[in-house]
Amino acid sequence: MHAALRELSPGYFAAAMATGILSIGFRADGFPTLSWVLLDLTVVAFVGLLLLSLWRLAAHRGALVEDFTHPHRGFGFYSFVAAADVLATRIAGTHRGIAVALLGIATVSWVARGYAVPWTTRLGRGEHPIVASANGSWFMWAVGGQSIAVAAAVLASSYHGTFLPMVAVIAWALGLFVYVVDGIFVVMRLLAYPFTAADLTPPYWVAMGAAAISVLAGAHIVALPSSPFVDPIRELVRGVGLLLWAVASWLLPGLFAMGWWRHVTHRIPLVYDANLWSIIFPLGMYAVCSHELAHVEGLPWLGGLGSAWIWVAATAWLLTALGMARHVVQDVLLGDRR
Repeated sequence: MHAALRELSPGYFAAAMATGILSIGFRADGFPTLSWVLLDLTVVAFVGLLLLSLWRLAAHRGALVEDFTHPHRGFGFYSFVAAADVLATRIAGTHRGIAVALLGIATVSWVARGYAVPWTTRLGRGEHPIVASANGSWFMWAVGGQSIAVAAAVLASSYHGTFLPMVAVIAWALGLFVYVVDGIFVVMRLLAYPFTAADLTPPYWVAMGAAAISVLAGAHIVALPSSPFVDPIRELVRGVGLLLWAVASWLLPGLFAMGWWRHVTHRIPLVYDANLWSIIFPLGMYAVCSHELAHVEGLPWLGGLGSAWIWVAATAWLLTALGMARHVVQDVLLGDRR
């Protein structure tokens, strides 16, 4: 168990992200009981992972610091930001005080980590060129920013004033900027260095998830009441949202094809790994963003797509959860590491 704790992935909060977005999706589709069950699981996952992370900090500080400064794993810490915001978005209507606190913690964490990224990934380790280390997990930087925009926009409907709309617009803009920067680095890595099936890890799905959550953030901003920060860019946000939904839709078949190339063509076994949660969240986010975009733009067929796709994400979630349960029992509790 101590070995498992030492090796705990900083991106494991993606499990809470994935469960939370499914809870949001099923609530929007009219399945309140299922949504509440998933909400309870989200809270358990978030609190449990937070406690495990604090335990890891106390017991294996060196391993945690190594992850924080590593260009391959450091961006996984943004999953904490996104998980906190997804939970805040889900409970905004019933526990607004807790939701605001989660949004505040997530915002501080995202900003602090954002200013630290240039040091920890470029200067801190002295690895050159940094482009060789770019991978799909880098898009978590953008996901974290857009999750702040979503939570702030949802909470803005419950609070009067311009502060939360301002936070939503700024986070949306910064998240979009970071998404473009991440995309440039990842494309440069794909073009400039050898890329094998073994390199095609699940976090590359976050590229689609980042586009989808940007759509969701934009849709919530467009739906906000009149505000000095929203009115001047409302039409811009609407147009960019439609563009990014097209990008997410374009990426989706390619990601499935690359999964086939990895596991069928090159016969790399599909076994449980914490990174698999990086697939579930984008699948769920694509369903939720399609549903919300349909509501804002008046596109019933798009809402139907979102309602159908949430079941695809739920199936993937169930299979991954079963794999995680087997891993915890067999590899961690029983110590079977054959």
